[in-house]
Amino acid sequence: MAEYSDYLYQATTLASTSAELRERLNIDAREDKFRDVAGRAENPKLWDDPESAQQLMSELARRRTELDPWRRLAALADETILLVELATEADDAESIPEIEGNLAEIRGLLSRLETEALFSDVHDAGNAILEINAGAGGTESCDWAEMLGRMYQRWCERHGFQVDIIDALDGDQAGVKSMTLEIQGTNAYGYLRSERGVHRLVRISPFDAQNRRHTSFASVDIIPDVEDDVEIDVRDEDLKIDTYRASSAGGQHVNKTESAIRITHLPTGIVVTCQNERSQHKNRASAMRVLKARLLDLQRKEQEAALAKLRGVQTDIAWGNQIRSYVLQPYTMVKDHRTDFETGNASAVLDGDLDGFMIAFLQMMAAQRIAQENSM
Repeated sequence: MAEYSDYLYQATTLASTSAELRERLNIDAREDKFRDVAGRAENPKLWDDPESAQQLMSELARRRTELDPWRRLAALADETILLVELATEADDAESIPEIEGNLAEIRGLLSRLETEALFSDVHDAGNAILEINAGAGGTESCDWAEMLGRMYQRWCERHGFQVDIIDALDGDQAGVKSMTLEIQGTNAYGYLRSERGVHRLVRISPFDAQNRRHTSFASVDIIPDVEDDVEIDVRDEDLKIDTYRASSAGGQHVNKTESAIRITHLPTGIVVTCQNERSQHKNRASAMRVLKARLLDLQRKEQEAALAKLRGVQTDIAWGNQIRSYVLQPYTMVKDHRTDFETGNASAVLDGDLDGFMIAFLQMMAAQRIAQENSM
């Protein structure tokens, strides 16, 4: 019986922790909002305006995805407590594996949801645009940029996020000079903003006939994917729009029509390209969305720089300021230089196992916010 009482204690403690976190994050209010959106989705005249209907259905799906783990957590906690109580009454040892499995799942869900509670940016809950650019080093860096692109795509697959390559510029011999990914999923930006910075790779080069060790660099930038209704002042006269034939990996149509779009924002010099779609119209719409996202991010960076100047904080965003090193030779290790989080399983990291690095970054940022608030 002592064993059953221990399981009951674990289950009730986890249920209590879940309830406290749910209250702290005001999940009941999110449930109310979901019911409101679901009610509007049942309007028989909804599809009279297909564009608005699609936006509403996307919002409904996003809110459902956001709430599903909370619902699963609550149901699993109640189910586990009941299962332990029934097993205790019947002295049913065969229920123990199921009880232990439920407790493990509850802990996993709680860990994930507690991590998401660390999010603080206004855009954390939304989608993200991820841009990768190869550094100096020619083929080596282009190959490294492509490896990073695959790493982030594998991470998205692990989390059930939708990822689309909206632009890629092939390297001269291998890899890519640049790549832009659009990532859709709840908290995509919140997780991925930890990846912003320079990533360094050390390995024996597959392109070097003498098998020498090379160091390569690539930069990663993460910007929030803004909604269409976000007010960003973009004047037509500030834009230079060019069309050209797509030349990167993206389909058989690449040399048939000038469907690819390049938009230059003249006041800032920001250049955005998109060649993922067959339709020039769709590529233009995607490019404009990325441009708005980059302009919004530029505003944010300018505000942060102004605040840092007022506070006397020096921030170095130079190219050489690498955030993470991936060493494949003469030993294997991936280390984040901001948090000191590291692992020897470099192959798993390159296959998308990034959660440890992301959580360590979120925890560090939360600690810094608390320290800053306490010092004011």
